[in-house]
Amino acid sequence: MRVEQLGEGEPEIAIVGGIHGDEPCGKRAVEGLLDADLDVTRPVKLVVANEEALERNERYVEEDLNRAFPGDPDGDTHESRLAHELLQELRGQTVFSLHSTQSYAAPFALTDDLDPLAASVVPYLTVEAVVETANFSEGRLIQKPDVLEVECGLQGSESAAQNAYLLCTQFLAGVGALSDDGHRRVDEVPVFRLERELPKPAGVPGQYEYEVLAANFERVAEGSVYARANDETFVADRPFYPVLLSAYGYESVFGYAASLVGRLDENAAQEHAAERL
Repeated sequence: MRVEQLGEGEPEIAIVGGIHGDEPCGKRAVEGLLDADLDVTRPVKLVVANEEALERNERYVEEDLNRAFPGDPDGDTHESRLAHELLQELRGQTVFSLHSTQSYAAPFALTDDLDPLAASVVPYLTVEAVVETANFSEGRLIQKPDVLEVECGLQGSESAAQNAYLLCTQFLAGVGALSDDGHRRVDEVPVFRLERELPKPAGVPGQYEYEVLAANFERVAEGSVYARANDETFVADRPFYPVLLSAYGYESVFGYAASLVGRLDENAAQEHAAERL
């Protein structure tokens, strides 16, 4: 685990990249922040988490780090021990965690629930949506209080790396560590809540060719076909909004079905920002 710092003093803010080794955008963003020599008004900790997995360009070494929290200092796997070490490093800090995905090219934010941190910072971010992970946060860093996660774009893409850096500067403006400089956006951000998984058929690897037939964050009507595995089709038994829907992003699920629960605008953000003070 690599730990760096911007500014002087004890950081209360942290940016974390490299939770997954096949998502290099976070590491690229951390390196960009260091090279930029930003004039931060609050000290910021920068963490590249799973360096060994990044070197291998594999999601993890022994188990998924973002399913291993809180970890164990004497754990049986590299990621179990690393999860414990990372939580100790982030103790008492407001955290921005960078990821990328196989499902969607544009950035979107995720939070365990729409807490004051997410509600006050998301309007600074060029994201298309914010997703409440609710009952699907077990073992993830996002379970920790004061963590906001963002999917920066498609895994391995140059645009994801560029988005990650931009989102970091916007986050730092949102928490008062950089000058605002007009970062605040004015349009509404839709808020979705994950409701259930969309499972794939069980089978051995390579048995199925998968296809998704619906677009993330766009409503799927009851009776519509949203995915296919070989000749088997998957039909919506009730309306939903797909989130993280992809053919091969996950082994056992296509993604998640979500509901649209509201919209976050600048007025709501200001109210929540006041709650954090």
